[in-house]
Amino acid sequence: MQHTPFFLSSFAVLCSLTAHTHRVAYQACTAASRSSRLTKDSSPLTPGRLTAHESRLDTQDCVFDLVAKYGAKPDTEISQALLTAWKEACAAPTPSTIVIPKGTFLLNQVSIEGPCKAPITLRLEAILKAPADLAQLKPDLEWVCFRNIDQFTMTGGGTFDGQGKAAWANNDCKATGKCNKLPNNLSLNFLTNTVIQEITSLDSKLFHVNVLGCKNISFVRFTITAPGDSLNTDGIHIGRSTGVKIMESDIKTGDDCVSIGDGSQQVTIEKVTCGPGHGIAVGSLGKYPKEEPVVGIFVRNCTITGTDNGVRVKTWPASEPGEASDIHFEDIIMNNVSNPILIDQEYCPSGQCTKQIPSKVKISKVSFKNIRGTSGTQLAVKIVCSQGIPCDCVEVADIDLTYSGKEGPATSLCANVKPTFIGKINPPACAAPAQPA
Repeated sequence: MQHTPFFLSSFAVLCSLTAHTHRVAYQACTAASRSSRLTKDSSPLTPGRLTAHESRLDTQDCVFDLVAKYGAKPDTEISQALLTAWKEACAAPTPSTIVIPKGTFLLNQVSIEGPCKAPITLRLEAILKAPADLAQLKPDLEWVCFRNIDQFTMTGGGTFDGQGKAAWANNDCKATGKCNKLPNNLSLNFLTNTVIQEITSLDSKLFHVNVLGCKNISFVRFTITAPGDSLNTDGIHIGRSTGVKIMESDIKTGDDCVSIGDGSQQVTIEKVTCGPGHGIAVGSLGKYPKEEPVVGIFVRNCTITGTDNGVRVKTWPASEPGEASDIHFEDIIMNNVSNPILIDQEYCPSGQCTKQIPSKVKISKVSFKNIRGTSGTQLAVKIVCSQGIPCDCVEVADIDLTYSGKEGPATSLCANVKPTFIGKINPPACAAPAQPA
């Protein structure tokens, strides 16, 4: 399906350098925007489509071009040009757009901050490359951080290339139990009413995207690309954020395609392809004190291929107290996925846990519906809840998962839970007894 571009390539309204011409340009941009709004047809939104802000990308904004105005040149470092453009655009009283045109540019660690006076768009058409040499990085900074911005949009088809290959070999958390501090490609902190659309994150050194403290943020046709052996490269990690949408996106990485941490509420993941990676996960939860509840997670119409896990909820044994509820996985296709359906309240990737002490995270109102395809492991459905706080209100409906290995057909296992089963259930429900911890 082809999508109409949101910006006309010939659009060339530029704000000039001096304060006086800035005021004239702002007036021109304001008039153009007002004229656009008055003449544009207003049709009702189709249910399930983007909100008015998410469809804002075709307004006539005041444009700040890093090459034309700020002298940025391909294959050179452009952090100062970007920060200068952002400062001027952020101060504009009318909607503005920063353009990084096609080409390859180097970018050091930058923090891009609001609040801004009006809606602001970053149109990234270029490839931005992070420093490959770890010695050039400041350990307390992310690569690109956006912070405290309202009505922010990033689009344009460009790429953030983290050049992470050298970092992955030095960050084997599973073996050591300790993760080295490396920069994420994108850290999105305390953003509201934000859209990230048609952008690629490539080979991040750590997480591709970390979403923290955000409200009403959408990822649309977002691409994440890294090899399956890129350690600890979660695709999109969400924490303490509300109203997060991930739609029509493709995620290939070396860890969870999407990981949902504490305090996440009303998260929708729809029409996402995942793999390689570790699947789509709620958690891990319970590792730290005072974690906030996870409520309202909806994963539907997704395809997962060749991953270590499918859809799962994971909590640590001997955990801190916590809650996870109203979590729903529906209409999922599994292609050779290990552990396609999983609740694991004995999650212990490093093997350095006290499994005899049960998790204190309460899991309730979870459903797995219309999940079908092939499992890469004989145990296709595993629902192992906490012995201390069993799961409540778990529904399993219309499951059809097959396994073709020499061990025999697919199996399932349940512990500390009494699920409700509806429709066809293959493998047979809770066919194997739980093994002692």
